[in-house]
Amino acid sequence: MITSVKNEKIKALKKLHKRKERTNSGTFIVEGFHLLEEASKSDWTIVEIIAQEDIKLPDWTEAYRVERVSGNVMAYISQTPSPQGVLAIMEIKEPKDRNGDHFLIIDSIQDPGNLGTIIRTADAAGMDGIIIGEGTVDLYNDKVIRSTQGSLFHIPIYHAELKEEVEVLKQEGFSVWATALLNAVNYKEVSPNGKVAIILGNEGAGVQPELIEIADQSVTIPIYGRAESLNVSIAAGILMYHLKR
Repeated sequence: MITSVKNEKIKALKKLHKRKERTNSGTFIVEGFHLLEEASKSDWTIVEIIAQEDIKLPDWTEAYRVERVSGNVMAYISQTPSPQGVLAIMEIKEPKDRNGDHFLIIDSIQDPGNLGTIIRTADAAGMDGIIIGEGTVDLYNDKVIRSTQGSLFHIPIYHAELKEEVEVLKQEGFSVWATALLNAVNYKEVSPNGKVAIILGNEGAGVQPELIEIADQSVTIPIYGRAESLNVSIAAGILMYHLKR
């Protein structure tokens, strides 16, 4: 059992709180029993489970290497307000082939909770995948992961240069919708037939103008009250379920 926060393995785990270290190592941390179980049911790779000394683990964890640590060590490496005493080191996984008819395109969304909620909703709505561009919060940020509630492991998520990807999608027969406020039509007036990809933009700035320009259609969601705008994750949910009507 590891009891010191100065242990080299623990110091390496602590570094995974930073995006640069996650990218360099090709690994990230998942915390809590629910997320670990969702990961175990998927085709993602659990490298190792780290468990606090007094925590009873479910039977399915016997299939993995387990390292026990003291309570002070778990508190040191945990990123949650109320740690459950268990976490796992996971391998980063990038899907290779993009298949399906309905995709979300994420353009510079910054809030981890928004991105995580969008991923969870896309999973619930039966979307075929999510494409993330530069400038978006790291997919493996702990707040993003927690907000997905395990959907991170259920839906393919790709990283791409968005302008190039939109052009490729159009060549493949997709109708690309960009969410916008100006020169946009009510989403209800646009038929969701065939292949559709929806671009969602930054919380403050919206979709980049160059992406709006190459999209096939700009759509907007009407606001009937006095709110200035909709939260991007709420807007995403409305549009995704419109595709599935």
